[in-house]
Amino acid sequence: NNPENFSLSQNYPNPFNPSTKIRFEIPGQARNDNVMVTLKVYDILGNEITTLVNEEKSAGTYEIEFDASHLSSGVYLYKLSAGDFSEVKKLMLLK
Repeated sequence: NNPENFSLSQNYPNPFNPSTKIRFEIPGQARNDNVMVTLKVYDILGNEITTLVNEEKSAGTYEIEFDASHLSSGVYLYKLSAGDFSEVKKLMLLK
């Protein structure tokens, strides 16, 4: 069962310490089954912290664990980019 639309879910748990899970869905593509996907985490000023995903993915649902044990408490942003789709959500690290 392939998803019909791109989607980026809110991380769980949120707030978190020290790790959280980020779930996203990639739909099937008409011409090409794989799509280039990037999932990056940024600080509140927009500085890139880490890249969690940077590869071609086939249609499906994915869950990535983000370990923030090396970061300080605060609000961070995570951004999923895949094809023409892009979405940003906030996550909160409480230590």
